[in-house]
Amino acid sequence: MKIKNENKNNMDIAHIILDHVNDSHEWHIVGTPNHGIIFSLPVILWNNGLEIFFSSKFSCGNVVEGKYGYYKMFRETIYKTNDIGLLHMDSKGNPKNDKPLDFSITKNVVSLFISSFLLSYIFIRMKRNYKNHQMKWSLGICLEFLILFIRDEIAIPNIGKKYKNYLPFLLTSFFFILINNLIGLIPGFPNVTGNINITLVLAIMTFIVTNINANMSYWKHIFWMPGVPTGIRLLLAPIEFIGIFIRPLTLCIRLFANITAGHIIILSFICLIFIFKNFFVTGFSIIFGFFISMLEIMVAFLQAFIFTTLSSLLIGMSVKDYDYNNETH
Repeated sequence: MKIKNENKNNMDIAHIILDHVNDSHEWHIVGTPNHGIIFSLPVILWNNGLEIFFSSKFSCGNVVEGKYGYYKMFRETIYKTNDIGLLHMDSKGNPKNDKPLDFSITKNVVSLFISSFLLSYIFIRMKRNYKNHQMKWSLGICLEFLILFIRDEIAIPNIGKKYKNYLPFLLTSFFFILINNLIGLIPGFPNVTGNINITLVLAIMTFIVTNINANMSYWKHIFWMPGVPTGIRLLLAPIEFIGIFIRPLTLCIRLFANITAGHIIILSFICLIFIFKNFFVTGFSIIFGFFISMLEIMVAFLQAFIFTTLSSLLIGMSVKDYDYNNETH
């Protein structure tokens, strides 16, 4: 951990907001990048060999000398360089240097460890608090209500009689997204579900579960729709095939965009206080910032619900058996 105490009169608002929204090799707990409490996280690189050191070595634009080369960080990306840290820029101002394979433990990774530990602890404790088939833990009662809601109002209506095979996946998705949404609202904690890499992985998991378990009825509706003229079938088949990839992608973008937008709005209201340094602006920012924060709690539940509902809908479309006997051919 290190504490920076450099004074800076002019705040870089865009940098402050992006620093919170984006992933980082350091965890800024309090303050700005130039004035605050910062935890350095392990940097793990592969460059013809394993390199391990702390991100604090990159402070102030320093060049890090490893066992297998020299490295420099530019906009949270690590590049291979020479002993003086020379970066070759293209016309758009982006380095053209080669990059090592980066397996670093970033602040989003640390937050994922924390959320996974909390989920494991909560549900293990929930299991141990069942007495005579009744929950004796107050938080467990609330979670039990959510579990039954997901089963009865999401899984069964959308998937049908095969819901039991997919309920664990839906529950895991819901609570994983929910707890990371809520953790992201805590000041100083990273915006995990506002990282498109995380939401993309979640969407890919839904895509895999949907298509691996899809039956022949589903694929027949995709490539050769029954009861439709041949010319229309040939027209719709490529559109339906593209839709197989677009539907999970919308899950990724929807979750990422909504969570990120909420964080940016809250930080924008807070930054207005330091920009104008006015009593009335301060009151306005606090009131509306608080209102948006309360709204974000609702959005945290809503986005977890939407992702789980749409995932169950996609799974249900792929595993349900369709009766063709009454269809015209």
